[in-house]
Amino acid sequence: MGRLSERLKAGETIFTAWSVIPDALTVEAVASTGFEAVTLDMQHGGHHEDSVLRGMVPLRLRGRHAIVRIPVGRFDMASRALDFGAEAVIAPMINSIDDARRFAASTNYPPRGERSWGPTYALPRSGEAGGQHWLDTAIGRTLAFAMVETRAALEAVDGILAVEGIDGIFVGPSDFSLAWTEGKIVNASLPDMMEAIAHIAERTRNAGKLLAIYAVDPALVGRYHAMGFRLFALGNDFSYMAQGAAGMIGKARDSIG
Repeated sequence: MGRLSERLKAGETIFTAWSVIPDALTVEAVASTGFEAVTLDMQHGGHHEDSVLRGMVPLRLRGRHAIVRIPVGRFDMASRALDFGAEAVIAPMINSIDDARRFAASTNYPPRGERSWGPTYALPRSGEAGGQHWLDTAIGRTLAFAMVETRAALEAVDGILAVEGIDGIFVGPSDFSLAWTEGKIVNASLPDMMEAIAHIAERTRNAGKLLAIYAVDPALVGRYHAMGFRLFALGNDFSYMAQGAAGMIGKARDSIG
């Protein structure tokens, strides 16, 4: 299995699990499912610096791509997530060109950015050659996804895409529905905003960058895929357990009937 960046740039479709429980054993269980990647969520999930650091271990052992969503504005954590071994970082609420520049700077070494040197865990965990090789191959090794989930971000999307070091757009449809309806509706599948999502996809494709989205309704993946999205986040550890348990209990009850 190649790097996440290589696979997405080659047009492969990748499904990522969404981990919100900050426990390495739970991360291991999620990584044991059929998902090819696991996203550790620090924004709305319970993940923190220590759980991200330790959560990288089972992901590496299970051969899963490691992605981290940082909290709003915590660009310092973007650098730390990469130093821990993340292959991609998702930054929420990137609403302006300045936000995008600050995020991109935190994920790239000079002169492209302002990330300081220190892949303390990422380098030995990678099993690759030493530091100079790591530096020589740094560009393209990891991915920075800017989340577009507000009207301000929609209006600034071309400028965000033009920032060097921003590798792609991650659409957050739930927050986008809030923005789209002026705070009246939370509906990630809202039909009225599909044209806007298609517009974001078109602008991103035209910029030659990658598209990712949280597919609250898995049935919409095909529609998003047709727009050009290739990285899809589905559910979370709570929903995986709930749906699995519901299926087992249902079969058990049916067998009695």
